[in-house]
Amino acid sequence: MARLLFALIAGGLFGSGLFISGMTDTTKVQGWLDVFGAWDPTLAFVMGGAMIPMAIAWLVAARLRNSALGTPLPPKPSTTIDRKLILGSLLFGIGWGLAGLCPGPAIASLSFGGPGLWIFVAAMLTGMAVAPFLRTRLDKPVAAE
Repeated sequence: MARLLFALIAGGLFGSGLFISGMTDTTKVQGWLDVFGAWDPTLAFVMGGAMIPMAIAWLVAARLRNSALGTPLPPKPSTTIDRKLILGSLLFGIGWGLAGLCPGPAIASLSFGGPGLWIFVAAMLTGMAVAPFLRTRLDKPVAAE
């Protein structure tokens, strides 16, 4: 029960932060990405406000074995720059630029985003479901002829 309550509080805080910061406003996000046009630099403060606490959290987590609720912490993510990371980053960036949303703000916007947002979320969930299959397929070694 404590995990569910903690998840509700954390999710509510995260969603509220996305809404207050403007990350759920697709025109604001696309304005941030339009560096050669009507550039809107205000999301730099949002990103800095997210990255700095996360960097501190990683430093603290490196010294811990378990979370505050007693569950084991996941291992540190890989720092290897490989083809999967580059391809994933490109796909994420293209989707973010075209739609003006990434997964967190898309979910946070479901209650007021309209039918286009529901289509985006359905496509995003489909991509998440298909990605593991494609990953195993792409990772198979090519047989020499």
